[in-house]
Amino acid sequence: MAHAQSRNQNRHQDQDQDRSVTEVLIVGAGPTGLTLACDLARRGVSALLVEQAPALFPGSRGKGLQPRTQEVFEDLGLLDAVHAAGRPYPRMVSWENGERQGEWDLVGRAEPEPTVPHPAVWMLPQWRTQELLHDRLRELGGEVVLGTALSGLDQHPDRVEARLTGPDGTARTVTARYLVAADGGRSTVRRAVGIPMAGEQVDPRPALVADVEIDGLDRENWHCWPKGPGGALLLCPLPSTTAFQLFAQFGEEGGAGGNGPGENGPGENGPGETGGGAEPDVSAEGVRRTVAARTHLSESAVGAVHWASAFRPRAALAERFREGRVFLAGDAAHIHSPVGGQGLNTSVQDAYNLGWKLGQVLRHGADESLLDSYEQERLPIAADVLEISTRLHRAGGVRAGALRRGPRTEQLGLGYEDGPLTVEARPGLPEEALRAGERAPDAPLDGASTDGAPLDGAGPHRLFELFRGPHVTVLAVGHPLPPLPAGVHGHRVDGGVAEQAYGRGLFVVRPDGYLGLATHDPADLPAYLARFGLR
Repeated sequence: MAHAQSRNQNRHQDQDQDRSVTEVLIVGAGPTGLTLACDLARRGVSALLVEQAPALFPGSRGKGLQPRTQEVFEDLGLLDAVHAAGRPYPRMVSWENGERQGEWDLVGRAEPEPTVPHPAVWMLPQWRTQELLHDRLRELGGEVVLGTALSGLDQHPDRVEARLTGPDGTARTVTARYLVAADGGRSTVRRAVGIPMAGEQVDPRPALVADVEIDGLDRENWHCWPKGPGGALLLCPLPSTTAFQLFAQFGEEGGAGGNGPGENGPGENGPGETGGGAEPDVSAEGVRRTVAARTHLSESAVGAVHWASAFRPRAALAERFREGRVFLAGDAAHIHSPVGGQGLNTSVQDAYNLGWKLGQVLRHGADESLLDSYEQERLPIAADVLEISTRLHRAGGVRAGALRRGPRTEQLGLGYEDGPLTVEARPGLPEEALRAGERAPDAPLDGASTDGAPLDGAGPHRLFELFRGPHVTVLAVGHPLPPLPAGVHGHRVDGGVAEQAYGRGLFVVRPDGYLGLATHDPADLPAYLARFGLR
């Protein structure tokens, strides 16, 4: 009897493998797909992450991590590794006729504040960010299936059936509850489901980006030749490597300063998104000739060329971010000019917004209508960020980027105040008060008490420590903590910076670190939490 039962179990397992069933299929293992896979893994949601290329993306491309993205990575458990591998932005230095002309900061210097623990943009090449996300995914029990392309899909009322082709040409069908397109600006998934993307060319001039070894330059500065023949050229030392990221603008006579790569390199467009006209020479020899023509360095000063690509900056936005059970995220949904360092960071935020909602539906029984809020919240944000990056690009130069930074470019000031999950139920708030829909700020718990008792040395020391993890948090600030449903983390905090930052009340902190409900009345909590499947 036991043997028969074992044979039946093995047969069922074989059938399951043949069906290739998963809860979420993620197409594309860039920063977007990897972030989403990490978030779903820690929620216990089964996800299959496939990538068409035989390896993760090898270039520096998006190299600037905004403060808000660092907060996401802290929550996901990889910020220490990100900080160890990266560095603050170096000062820019201009060169002319082989002589240094002066230095300036592209990215402003800022010290941590009680409510903003990571105030400055952090430099880390995209390939290294992806490696660290991949490492974290493995720690959480996930993996990337490389060399696997989507060749077609069919939607049904309760599932998506996707046809995948492996590196050996073998085809299989995967059945998933949901599919997420994280496959870039030329998204195969977006085209398969028929979602239009409207956009414009931000700059008609082609540009070259490459990761190269350079002799004869210090690694303490980001070096700029704004008046090089044919256009500007910049060389930025990449942290934890011996390489520099090269950016060269083409199509200018005598050079005109150039727009430069911002923090994120040219990066969200990728090769093949360049439009018409002659392309920069991306061969190793072509890269060396470009450096020698525009700088005081010789061709022999350029060593290995690890990666090179040509592009023209574009801005584009998908008409919608959802079609049935298929969602668009990252570059598949929005393409940015590189100036301002918004593309990679906005993509990570997409994944962070969608991940917890899929988790609440698939693990906590929330109504599927919760997933409608993904597009309702993220599409307006993407449109706003596109306007920022396009405006910075057209403002005219790398120096212009340094003059227009603040909570919006840092993505700390972007929120969901008008979103469908936002309920502000406290009347008569002063203008400067924190409101529902905004980012939930950090605060040290020194000088405060939590859960009605003074803090001891072993307890949490920051609000972000209370929020960390895949759960919903109810924060009672200067207010009694009412009974809460299972699975909701509740904390009472009295006094200190936390009360100064939040004011008094009951605050529902969403798993992605935004305030959902703000109220004084405990009776508002049950119906609101039920929207997340928490009863």
